[in-house]
Amino acid sequence: MSKILIVQTAFAGDVVLVTPLACAVKTQYPEAELYFLVKPEAAVLLENNPLIDHIWIYDKRGEEKGFRWFLKSVQRIRKEHIDLALVPHRSIRSALLVSMAHISRRVGFHRSAGFPLFTDLVRYRHGQHEIERNLELLTPLGWKGKASAPELYPGEKDREAVKQFLEQNNLTGKKMLAVSPGSVWRTKRWLPDRFAEVIRYFHEKKGIPSVLIGGREDLSLGHEISKHVPVANSMGQFSLLASAELIGQCSVILCNDSAPLHLAAAMGTPVVAIFGPTVPEFGFYPWGNGHTIIQQELVCRPCSDHGGTRCPMRHFACMKNIKTGQVIQAVDRIIHGG
Repeated sequence: MSKILIVQTAFAGDVVLVTPLACAVKTQYPEAELYFLVKPEAAVLLENNPLIDHIWIYDKRGEEKGFRWFLKSVQRIRKEHIDLALVPHRSIRSALLVSMAHISRRVGFHRSAGFPLFTDLVRYRHGQHEIERNLELLTPLGWKGKASAPELYPGEKDREAVKQFLEQNNLTGKKMLAVSPGSVWRTKRWLPDRFAEVIRYFHEKKGIPSVLIGGREDLSLGHEISKHVPVANSMGQFSLLASAELIGQCSVILCNDSAPLHLAAAMGTPVVAIFGPTVPEFGFYPWGNGHTIIQQELVCRPCSDHGGTRCPMRHFACMKNIKTGQVIQAVDRIIHGG
């Protein structure tokens, strides 16, 4: 194999979780050129990765939306004469891309919407971590290695931006709690006033400052929290890779079932993750040891693969029943070891 393409045009967290697949590919085929196809907002997460030779951006829901742009992406891939495509993304569009690009060997999951378009099918297994599932795409090619942790490589510009932020907020050298209250899916978000209560507790009782983590889409949520408690707010200021660098400077992150928990795992920062409509059994829990998951056992969980805009049962008990005290205890155990 001289040229290998990995297609993952889902969310940022999914791209983080496919980086161990890049490591496995380079272990199996050290001389191969490795290509990645991702959405524009996730491409930064692959920057500086020494295993990746080419990062292709496909803005499928933005400027490159539509069939004409799809065909252009097919043509771009076809020109490179790729030998092997590994497709963790389970959309029919991803399967069509690699099939129409005339890639001779195409490996995807049996649950993909475009499964007939693959030359090799791998069973999508429940109960596995997503990292382990992704690595199984290499089993038709003889892979028998072990899973590795996700990896991110913040650059000098990321480190400098975070350094300036910490200096401006008088946080340099201090223990910090990272707090990421957002999620693409509304029902995945724990209540903002309870995030604020946790921040207030650690500020007033423990003398530990907190930092809000999130993108521009989280600005209103961050404002709702920060107007009630003292907190350094980084929302909307950093790229995903710089946010990962900031998370890496923190003692622990408190977040929902969302991309920041995977950024933290990649940076070696312990996670306290709150799961509501989704469950860890889906395979998207934080990779590694030293993390804590807080959830409620309810007959209505899980209610969907991703969560939604509103609770289908109209009580939102999966989040409302998670009290501030148990979250504080979980965070405190990590920071102070008890």
